[in-house]
Amino acid sequence: MSKVILHTIGTPIEEAVDGKAYTENHRRMEKLNEVVLARREEIRQGWGPKYIERVHAKGKLTTWERLDILKDPGTTIFPINTFVNYGLQFGEPPRTSPSAGVITAFVRVHGRLTVVIANDNTVASGSWWPLTPEKIERAQEVGLRLRVPVIYLVDCSGLFLPEQSRTFPGRTGAGYIFKMNSLLSANGVPQIAGVLGDCIAGGGYMPIISDKLFMTEQAYMVIAGAALVKGGRSQKITSLSIGGPDVHVHLSNCADERVPDDRTMIKRIRQEVEKLPASAVAYYRYGFSPAEPRFLPGEINGLLPVDHRVVYDIRQIIARLVDSSLFWELMPHTGEEMVTGVARINGLYVGIIANNQKLTAHPELKDRTRPGGLLYREGIAKISQFSRSCNSDGIPIIWLQDISGFDIGIEAEKHGLLGYGSNLLYTNSTNTVPMITVLLRKASGAGYYAMEGLPYEPIVQLSTPLTRLAVMEGRTLAIGTFRTRLDDNFQIITTDPKERAEVEAGMKAVEDRIEADMDPYKAARQMDTDEIVTVHELRDYLMTLVEMCYQSFGYRRIKNPRIWSMHDLSVVADFSG
Repeated sequence: MSKVILHTIGTPIEEAVDGKAYTENHRRMEKLNEVVLARREEIRQGWGPKYIERVHAKGKLTTWERLDILKDPGTTIFPINTFVNYGLQFGEPPRTSPSAGVITAFVRVHGRLTVVIANDNTVASGSWWPLTPEKIERAQEVGLRLRVPVIYLVDCSGLFLPEQSRTFPGRTGAGYIFKMNSLLSANGVPQIAGVLGDCIAGGGYMPIISDKLFMTEQAYMVIAGAALVKGGRSQKITSLSIGGPDVHVHLSNCADERVPDDRTMIKRIRQEVEKLPASAVAYYRYGFSPAEPRFLPGEINGLLPVDHRVVYDIRQIIARLVDSSLFWELMPHTGEEMVTGVARINGLYVGIIANNQKLTAHPELKDRTRPGGLLYREGIAKISQFSRSCNSDGIPIIWLQDISGFDIGIEAEKHGLLGYGSNLLYTNSTNTVPMITVLLRKASGAGYYAMEGLPYEPIVQLSTPLTRLAVMEGRTLAIGTFRTRLDDNFQIITTDPKERAEVEAGMKAVEDRIEADMDPYKAARQMDTDEIVTVHELRDYLMTLVEMCYQSFGYRRIKNPRIWSMHDLSVVADFSG
């Protein structure tokens, strides 16, 4: 009978890295972390104290106050897509839309992790802005794929009309939210909605399709608000009189129950969640309990170099992310530029695929080494096979990216990297097991795609303050742009001072533009990544996401560890090695 045996990985910090380098990395990383935390707090304030007071004057709670009551005491809320629309302005006069006016987060309720979608009522009364629908749909997608309950806290005055052309008509515009509602319902995913204020026009369909729908005494749901009805029919009415709980609880039957206020609403939602089946997580832990790593996750702040060109040991990072710093590394002697193996996070099994940054031996030319952070034939084949095995065994995969791309040149083409890469892309495209992607530093070129970048639909993609997401580095792209004016060593050919200055200025402009494009906040702003987290938060986010992968049962295959194909892979790999 096969048995999973995990081995200790990592060493104490004083052995893992030079003390001076650790101190300098830690200092620089802390500054970047402070920016993340400060910007989160800025976004959390919505439109600021004036609008918070306006909400309170109506006898309502702000959205964050509602979430703090909804969550289990002592637990943490894990937001996603916090930085959507960060730094952008819309309409005239220009207005901001912090977090696209909607909070999406993973919240623990009666021990069960839920996906919560809540309009921020301090931002234009919870209006939908450009990318608000896409942000809501992304959260719904997580709920659908992991069969995790979805809770809606609706307090929305409809589309922000000056920008309606960017939110109303598109394939993933506002209307697609209601399709996602329908798909969630069709797949048996619980949806519970609370309407705590405005709920106008298309937004009314979102709570209606939910399994349970509650309304406060201040809430209303209408196809058209009173102002529009007055204009069209010259009637003296209010939105509450035409679509309040008197109508929808007692006459139309569009809502299930009325409650007096926000706090009672949250209490009722919690009661409904408590009725759902308990989590399957304890079952899938196979007798194990969550355990802290032997080494502190906060040490990653000093282990991960801020300079993307500096090499580090990925195994030391893994040791600070996984339970008890235990890891079963598979195929360690093949494709050494990649690390593959199995660990437990939150007491649950996961597969880990990570880039090795260190120089590795060339598999054919024994006197040569190859730089890490690239995909070569052996590594691609290795992670393709490992990914397929995880999928076969039902083990969620965590991808730790720090990749410069695929190898290039004559050797790469002779080895058929295009073919091997296509095999990997096919594998990841057809896998059904949940996959989670972390962009540690570099996420470049087709390597970003091959290692389960966002276009390949991971459950969630996390970035750090160091993440550089682009086709290639700015310097490389500048060289490519001006290649005809450079020699074989990439030096400017001309001796004419004016022409040389023009080339230098042009190359610098290209490099600066690409460097700006690689800002992780820009990627998060346009939903090219799901969340920016500080590196010492990575374990907490991963613990939550891995638990969500196992919480529901019966919707995907999860083999017990005795019959994993991974055991066969280990034997074959050891024999061939």
